[in-house]
Amino acid sequence: MEVQRNIVRPAASELSPDESLFDSPAFVTRLMRVAQLWHYVLIGRALAFFVFAFVPGVAGFLDRPSQWLVMAAGLLCDLVLTVIGQAMRRPRGLPARRLRPVTVGAMILIALGTVLNAAAMFAAIAVPDGRFFFDAFTAIQVGSILVAASAAAIVRPAFFTFAGAMAFGGAIGVASWSFAVAGCVFLALLIVMMREDVRHQRRATRARRLAISEQQSALNLVRDFERAGRGWFWETDRYGQLVYVSPTVAAKLGRPLAEVLGRPFTDIIRKRLGNDDSEERTLGFSLSSRTPFHELTVQAAVDGEERWWSISGNPISNELGNFQGFRGSGTDLTEKKRSEREINQLARYDTLTGLANRLQITDLLERALRSHIGQPQPCALLLLDLDRFKAVNDTLGHPVGDQLLQQVAGRLTQIVGDKGQVGRLGGDEFQIVLPQMTQPEKLAGVANAVILSLAKPFAIEGEQVRVGSSIGIAVSEGQGVSASALVRNADLALYAAKDAGRGVYRFYADAMHNQASERKAIEDALRDALGKDELRLLYQPIVDVGSERITGFEALIRWHHATEGMISPAKFIPIAEESNLIVPIGEWIIRTACATIARLGPDYRVAVNVSPRQFANEKLPATILSAVSASGIRPDQLELEITEGVFLDESPENMAMFQKLKRTGVRLALDDFGTGYSALGYLKKAPFDKIKIDQSFVLGAADPSSMNAAIISSIVGLATALNMETTAEGVETHDDLALIRGLGCSHVQGYIYGRPMEIDDVLALLRDGEGRVVAQGYKSVREPRLSTFRTIHVAGGQHRYEAIVRNMSARGALIEGLWNVPEGTPLKLEFAPGLILDAEARWSIENRVGVQFAKAIDIETVIGPAATGRAAARPRIDRAA
Repeated sequence: MEVQRNIVRPAASELSPDESLFDSPAFVTRLMRVAQLWHYVLIGRALAFFVFAFVPGVAGFLDRPSQWLVMAAGLLCDLVLTVIGQAMRRPRGLPARRLRPVTVGAMILIALGTVLNAAAMFAAIAVPDGRFFFDAFTAIQVGSILVAASAAAIVRPAFFTFAGAMAFGGAIGVASWSFAVAGCVFLALLIVMMREDVRHQRRATRARRLAISEQQSALNLVRDFERAGRGWFWETDRYGQLVYVSPTVAAKLGRPLAEVLGRPFTDIIRKRLGNDDSEERTLGFSLSSRTPFHELTVQAAVDGEERWWSISGNPISNELGNFQGFRGSGTDLTEKKRSEREINQLARYDTLTGLANRLQITDLLERALRSHIGQPQPCALLLLDLDRFKAVNDTLGHPVGDQLLQQVAGRLTQIVGDKGQVGRLGGDEFQIVLPQMTQPEKLAGVANAVILSLAKPFAIEGEQVRVGSSIGIAVSEGQGVSASALVRNADLALYAAKDAGRGVYRFYADAMHNQASERKAIEDALRDALGKDELRLLYQPIVDVGSERITGFEALIRWHHATEGMISPAKFIPIAEESNLIVPIGEWIIRTACATIARLGPDYRVAVNVSPRQFANEKLPATILSAVSASGIRPDQLELEITEGVFLDESPENMAMFQKLKRTGVRLALDDFGTGYSALGYLKKAPFDKIKIDQSFVLGAADPSSMNAAIISSIVGLATALNMETTAEGVETHDDLALIRGLGCSHVQGYIYGRPMEIDDVLALLRDGEGRVVAQGYKSVREPRLSTFRTIHVAGGQHRYEAIVRNMSARGALIEGLWNVPEGTPLKLEFAPGLILDAEARWSIENRVGVQFAKAIDIETVIGPAATGRAAARPRIDRAA
């Protein structure tokens, strides 16, 4: 509704500092009215020219071109101005963009025509007295007339009265018939001009009264509209400040109306961040670009209340087309928003658990797979269902089953947090969408946390209800996989997880069925490995940095299969975790380690790794006490290394398990510190004796360009403050050892002091060196390496993989494409048919592996003279390959 409002604002005649007089509509209107009446001035000046030139004529006027030509030029200006004035009488007038230059031109024509006419006229009638200026009497007379005319022009009737009196008085004063005729002519012109102006004023007055009446009617309608609460109105000036807003808006904002007026319009709108600010950005663009906007949904800046408005606005301009501000309306959408939210909640969210339903979670998955510009994005999908849920429904009833689903939803939401979104598909099926997360280790950590959490009992109506969960994981690396394809992949992985014995998770792979069969075979063989004595422990020295004395060893499990040969722990340990075989295997490790401690003597400790599933086993403290008692050792000689993954579930049961383990007297070490997902808060809760610095921080720490030294220093400082020991893992070079020693780390573990070895070799080492050991290894400067990009095939055990060689030397190479290869794993590198090199993995970080060749090679023979001739990489400080 376009209405004029009774708003307190500057009058039309008042100009802002950045406006000129020609930007004022009132001034332009009056000036155009002058132009419309200028034909009377033209008639009068033309008559004067005729009188001067012909009848009766001024002597010598036509003989002096400097007079008659100047007066004629003035008449030409008057003629142009008259044409402009008559053109302005047309109903349509002139376009706003052309009005300003026309107005300026009219003012120039008035001035120029008057100057030329006056100069010629005064020169013609001047009394010659031998001097170079007009007659002083004439100047005084004209000056007095102009002063009186300026004063009388304030009121038009007074001005016309003055002009008529001047003409009549002049006629009487001269008392000549010719002057009287001239006076009557000009008086007649004044009378005609006055009558026309009076008619114009009457029409303007009637139009103004009619406009006021219409404005008052519109104003009454608007006020009724506002009081009824059906909407509100607003208006701003050219600077975006409110000059009017409905009183109802000020009341809803909780501010006095006077306080709201004069402030920017955007102050009454709450600024939102992130993906929700599109409407505010559209509003800001429209206000700055002075373009209309329609029904934008914004949030009102009301303290302590959520209130929504729909606002529309249009730019307003004056008669000249100059921007004056915005005027618009608004309606309250709060109730509508609330209703929409409730409807949306019912349509897109599960009423039982409050989680996203199938429709919503599918929509979230599709959005996670595509950016706002349609580009594919990485995403992971976890599909899980509950084990033994049907038995709960059948035995305890559906109400208990419903409560169980609600508690399951709560645990899942707590674990996932803000990393993703949890949804319920129906029954006991759930989905977890994890945008931007594709790392297998992180996804496995989340899945493990879910499995462990859901394996704990649920307290429902006085009953301890136990269920489990199986999880299928599908990952899109950003290749444009559709949501339906990703769900199908996760479903296949879930079936594989169920086939593996439930209570486990599985990643989808193209050869899912073949891999599942292979994993099942390994699991079956692993169940028999203990009985067949195929598992054994190797021990790697842990050395005191200051004294270089061995203080203990870490026990590392190895599996030598009867037919498959050496099977990597990275392959069978996850299967043992998934199948819950880690519990009996972990018990065997603890008992074997305790027996080894008894053989080493009272001065040494042995550390064993405890997996999250072992940690969750309630029988773990009893197993430890039994093993310690059976071996006759002190409990503090056994050290349990626990990874940060345990703290994904910071439950009271976890904290209780820590206290139980501590009461057994064993030492607790935090393994792989800094590589997990938990916060530092657990360090003050869990009674650790040692922090183990992961080898990913130690490798290459002596490199000046690496920040690992600063990280190690921070970890050592933290451990010292908490009165804990520190062990740096993976130290292999003298430079790294010197750095670790200088940073204050108390213990070192790595190839520089010894590889993992059999118990007999351990006893021989202690016997020969009397507990001392000497660091042996590279200084750290490796041979120059050749940067390359060569695809090769790598054979390990019974498997063959494709990988990429990134750089190599005569003794080793850096290979990408192999994940989590254990140190010491024998590999065969096939560079070409018949060209196979034996190598051993020295270190592994994610998909990068450093290998050492069994013997030095000729790079030119392996890669070719063309490649070696291009450039050799400069030597760098790093771990030895």
